[in-house]
Amino acid sequence: MPAVLEHLGLMSRFLFQAFPGVGRELKGWRELASRCPDPELKKQALASLTLKRFHCQGAAVFAVGQGNCHRELLRALVALQTLSDYLDNLCDRAGVQEEEAFRQLHHAFRDALTPGDALKDYYQDYPYRQDGGYLTALVKACRQSLGALPSYPQVQGQVRWLGELYCQLQVTKHLPTEWREARLIQWLEPLLQNLPEPLNWWELAAATGSTLGIFALMAAALKPRIATEEVERLTAAYFPWIGGLHILLDYYIDRQEDREGKDLNFVTYYRSERETLLRLQYFLRRAMEEATSLPDPVFHRTVVWGLPALYLSDPKVAAQGATDTRRLLLLKGGLPSCYLFFLCSFLRRAGVI
Repeated sequence: MPAVLEHLGLMSRFLFQAFPGVGRELKGWRELASRCPDPELKKQALASLTLKRFHCQGAAVFAVGQGNCHRELLRALVALQTLSDYLDNLCDRAGVQEEEAFRQLHHAFRDALTPGDALKDYYQDYPYRQDGGYLTALVKACRQSLGALPSYPQVQGQVRWLGELYCQLQVTKHLPTEWREARLIQWLEPLLQNLPEPLNWWELAAATGSTLGIFALMAAALKPRIATEEVERLTAAYFPWIGGLHILLDYYIDRQEDREGKDLNFVTYYRSERETLLRLQYFLRRAMEEATSLPDPVFHRTVVWGLPALYLSDPKVAAQGATDTRRLLLLKGGLPSCYLFFLCSFLRRAGVI
């Protein structure tokens, strides 16, 4: 019963403290984005804020894991996720395919995680440049808030490592179609060899694309002290298992639109719907095992339960005729995932997410 009450308390703080806080943060970023002088940058900034709002809402759960919503942590979470979504749009939606441009842009993500580093000209190799200070403001806001977290220096090494993996994926997956797959496999091969159990290359690629491990470490930095062992355990739980589940589900619901847009989708590498289901179930089981072994297991299990609930409540699942797979995945998550699925469905109908 105490665990149930803890879970309900977490969800209450998430809905009534974190959600309104995300709204306030995004309102400020939307006002700044609307003043971008360059029409293309303005378009991509506003599109990311509108169409990917739920990414920030999901990230906000990490701001309430240890009690009432922590304002500085929430500010860092929203700034980093907004920055991530904006950069993704710049690489994916603006008609640019230049590797050096993508690499230079993603120095903004790295710098956001590194208080004290010198800022760079992030648009140096990009054809559009005048954003009215929008990207730099996101970087500054994130690092300023991270600097206020008591134990951030203790987690920063692992945060930067996960951030580097994330940036490398974003640069490589947006390269021209004729050679991006070969480049991805070449990059991932050494990482695959060092895993404790075998994964498909596209599963590991998906895991590198998740920001959840970074968010979990940022949240852990709220503690006055954090042991090296806890930092390592958190990293190993979120990479590759919880983060892999996160991004595989994201790709799963986007299969049809990615097919139509000829975009890279890691889930389409599975040979059948049944293989897809079995691998998603496996990632869900391993993610839950890892979450249960962590300090604050109720919080981390809630994160895992929430992933199928959030993504599978998207109307795109029914539109693709994937309701049987949805049902089996939710059953694998148990009653908490089913309860959160109905909550997410209600919030979608209400226009909240």
